[in-house]
Amino acid sequence: MNRRILGLALPNIITNITVPLLGMVDMAIVGHLSSTHIGAITIGTSIFNLIYWNFGFLRMGTSGFTAQAFGAQRWDEALKTLIRACVIALSIALILIGLQWPISRLALLVFEGSPEVLRLALTYFFVRIWAAPATLGLYAIKGWFIGMQDSKTPMWIAIILNLVNIAGSLLFVLVLHWDIAGVALGTVIANYSGLALGIFFLRRKFRAESGKWKLEKGRLLAEALRWDDMKRFFKVNGDIFLRTVCLSAVFTFITAASGRISDEVLAIDALLLQFFTLFSYIMDGFAYAGESLVGRYIGAREPHNLRLSVRLILLWGLILTVFFTLIYALFSQQFLHIFTSDTALIDAAGDYLVWVLAIPVCGFAAFLFDGIFVGATASRTMRNAMFIATGAFFALYFGLKALTNATDGLTTERWNNILWLAFMVYLLLRGLLQGLRVRKDIYPQAI
Repeated sequence: MNRRILGLALPNIITNITVPLLGMVDMAIVGHLSSTHIGAITIGTSIFNLIYWNFGFLRMGTSGFTAQAFGAQRWDEALKTLIRACVIALSIALILIGLQWPISRLALLVFEGSPEVLRLALTYFFVRIWAAPATLGLYAIKGWFIGMQDSKTPMWIAIILNLVNIAGSLLFVLVLHWDIAGVALGTVIANYSGLALGIFFLRRKFRAESGKWKLEKGRLLAEALRWDDMKRFFKVNGDIFLRTVCLSAVFTFITAASGRISDEVLAIDALLLQFFTLFSYIMDGFAYAGESLVGRYIGAREPHNLRLSVRLILLWGLILTVFFTLIYALFSQQFLHIFTSDTALIDAAGDYLVWVLAIPVCGFAAFLFDGIFVGATASRTMRNAMFIATGAFFALYFGLKALTNATDGLTTERWNNILWLAFMVYLLLRGLLQGLRVRKDIYPQAI
């Protein structure tokens, strides 16, 4: 079982490392321009996180449904799941492009920053929004391959996509001097390159395994979009959508609150969140393995393998938590120098590095249980845990902020420490609440 977990997790880890690398390279490029550019790229990427995270069900829901179809060897159902997700992804993307102007106005109400920071952030937004069809289409394709127990194909797509993005951003910014618009254009070109590659891999798989797919081409779309199937798809993914809305609200609020404190704190928190991003995407490699295996063993009705896979995935999570805590304790200063040459900013960030050490301990269970519950399509528990954790985040933040302001006085340092404390409690609660429901919501499904 460990070999199977690692066989799925390691390619996913490589895939996921390339995702934060995309943002890290963008941050590194603009970070050497000015702190204003750091704030702008942070707000610009936060706008897209707010948008795209809300549609993360296109990957998660697709993965869970496909993995269960794979376990039950219902190949036609797996294919219909892919078509269903792709149609929905394209529809959402076209709506987003059509609503780009009102979305940009709304973003100005949500995020705080100097006029120059906001101007640069919107420049980034209006270029990158044209990647929406490719970005959301790749969500569906990636989720489908993961559900089909194939984590290597998404890995190659992600590697090529990110190489194109890095090359494009370096060319457009450092050679052609297109500033932050060049960073955004590099991302657009990279996403469409990834989509083209994803379609190529799909066509090759369908040709190689043509005997599995028995539905006639003329009936594929009608079968995939049948109302009963769509209703079940939206029921599960509606819960994932609401869960992701809360996720987006928390991370958007962190960026917005940092900007309200000061432009310097906005830049500091943007740098510190890179530690979270790196850890989360590596941990998600095992979460994706959980999606694949939990869905597979539920579909195949194998309760012993289901329990074993869950236990071993959590064990690997604990090992990685210890490893990353040690790495962050020893090399956090060196890590900061990768993203900016502003020594004053690095020195100021040192006051908050204790929170970097708390990230792996507080966050690992939340990531892993998300994968386990996605594989089981147990979306209601995910949603409820996120509701409670999000409520606790905002209650703790505003409560401690008001209390501190009324007693000791709300300094910049205290204000930002309150924000990070609330974030750590939020991560802890997500993992704890889902962990308490595994025996009731996950294991019985394989019986």
